[in-house]
Amino acid sequence: MQYVRFGRTGLRVSRLCLGTMTFGNQCDEGTSRAILDAAAAGGITFLDTADVYPLGGTPATAGRTEEILGRWLKGRRHELVVATKCFGPMSERPWDRGNSRKHVLDAIDASLRRLGTDYVDLYQLHQPDPETPIDETLRALEDVVRAGKARYVGCSNFLAWQAARALGRSEALGVARFESVQPRYNLLFREFERELFPLCREEGLAVIPYNPIAGGLLSGKHRLAGGPPRGSRFTLGTAAGIYQERYWHERMFGTVAQLGEVAAEAGLPLVTLAVAWVLANPAVTAPILGASRPEQLAPSLAAAEAALAPDLLARLDALTREYRRGDATR
Repeated sequence: MQYVRFGRTGLRVSRLCLGTMTFGNQCDEGTSRAILDAAAAGGITFLDTADVYPLGGTPATAGRTEEILGRWLKGRRHELVVATKCFGPMSERPWDRGNSRKHVLDAIDASLRRLGTDYVDLYQLHQPDPETPIDETLRALEDVVRAGKARYVGCSNFLAWQAARALGRSEALGVARFESVQPRYNLLFREFERELFPLCREEGLAVIPYNPIAGGLLSGKHRLAGGPPRGSRFTLGTAAGIYQERYWHERMFGTVAQLGEVAAEAGLPLVTLAVAWVLANPAVTAPILGASRPEQLAPSLAAAEAALAPDLLARLDALTREYRRGDATR
């Protein structure tokens, strides 16, 4: 496993990151631990979670993923780089959500308790919060860093203008700035190549994209005619509608079929090809891999060693160029 610099910081992280949002809903604790063991055996030392996980859950299940991860981390915390996030609803109380000062400071303490650690390496805003002034949030994050509860801060699901404004306000306020972004990015969703990624390269922001295989659609195992399969993200509780809206479209299934043919010609599993394509973008630091079974990690791990030739990258670009625009989801 290669290690790369985390944006402009002095931190180095594994080239692949393990996402944990399946833990506690899609897979039980035993399976979650097996996935973590498989990731560690494959050289992954960078782990991403969030206080609101597991995916597809409710406020009643929020925090379960961090608890599972915390039990696995016991005795090996210093061997790993751990990231978590706040924003989502943690209860029915209206102040237990968002990016207010109250919630950010409450949320980091709660996450540390669940994770069984006194700090996280990266603390991220899971979403922008239009109801909270960004200055209030940034000052709260500065206090989190100064208290030693997080080494760095970042954001997830921010548009380019939102990230740029936050960077500018951090500079004006003299507080800790975002060192990373966590956007959705894959062969079927390329919109952030237009504005966010150039901003990241200019400002030295690490990019840790999620959904590199489009929620499983880029595994090639799903069929449109059969409908979303039970147990997948496309039927998973509160996440089902989100994932169907993102990817369950006839046009995307047609693209996946073409990509499958390219992968076969290249002698690679489609999953390996999809993750390797994400890795090939010079803006990308470490794609976040997801799994609901440990054996699913193998083709994704193989992407770290699968350098794609320029002509293959050009062919993949031509096949998926329409997904750089915002009008090609159907």
